[in-house]
Amino acid sequence: MGNALRFLHKHCYQPTTTESQSLEPQSASTQNVGVSALAHDILQFEVTSQVPEGLTKHVVSSKKAQSNWYKKLLQAWKEAKPPPKTPEETSRFVIATLKRHQKADVEGLLAFYALPLPHELVEPSKYELHTLPVDVKAVADGDTITVYVSTTDPRESCSVPKEVHVAAIERLKARAEKNYPKADALHKKITDQNYRVLNIDNEEILAKKYRIRLRGIDAPESAMPYGKQAKEELANLVEGKSLRVLVYEEDRYGRYVGDVYCNGIFAQEMMLKKGFAWHYTAYDHRPELANWEKEARAKRVGLWASNNAEEPWEWRKNRREGR
Repeated sequence: MGNALRFLHKHCYQPTTTESQSLEPQSASTQNVGVSALAHDILQFEVTSQVPEGLTKHVVSSKKAQSNWYKKLLQAWKEAKPPPKTPEETSRFVIATLKRHQKADVEGLLAFYALPLPHELVEPSKYELHTLPVDVKAVADGDTITVYVSTTDPRESCSVPKEVHVAAIERLKARAEKNYPKADALHKKITDQNYRVLNIDNEEILAKKYRIRLRGIDAPESAMPYGKQAKEELANLVEGKSLRVLVYEEDRYGRYVGDVYCNGIFAQEMMLKKGFAWHYTAYDHRPELANWEKEARAKRVGLWASNNAEEPWEWRKNRREGR
């Protein structure tokens, strides 16, 4: 039995964590000043029922409304396990707690404590994938890759469907008996469930298939100008390498939207700097992506050598509408 199948047969990973909470602010050496100030003011509000001086200059609502905010923040802070520690965590905490209040008030409160505003926040990834080496044929275009993750990975080991597990073991037996038609039929059962048995260094590895959409960029479609070059650029970067993928969401096409790192290199950064992708501002507002696109435009590299490069989203829209 291959290593992946042997591991899957014997192990199941179930992480557990326990965390404590405290209303008191962290020390200045480990905590952003704004976070500490907010924690201090929440604690003071519990004692004095007074909102901090100067807040009114940053918001539009009355002192009575401000007191209502701090009541909510105080209750939410006590219930947080653990309470926020970083500026980004604290901003998200404030936004979530006051989500039904006016945008101007929420942003004013954040500005008062010098915390990141909503448009400045980068959403934390939901989980991380570590892939097997990528086949060049798995690169569909300049922003989409098909990858495989070994079921020996702790996150994958206990989520393999029973029928896939059984089919993988039976396939090994069929191949040992040189019953290749049966082995092929069993492998089809496996692939129908979005898994595959890969031969890596003469070892059979059962792996989960993921289609990855590179987050924050949009590369030319294959039929567009520079589409072939964009695909080749991404293929050259990832071919034969194991990737680290930070997954944020799943899109309507079943692709996993994530940030892709290859030997420490941020794939989206390379695609933007070399001029083979646009910053996809409709879905991503990270300023560094905008800057990398701007840099490529200024140098007129890649597709920016053209004076009338068509955006892929407009190209797709025109195709859908028959234009």
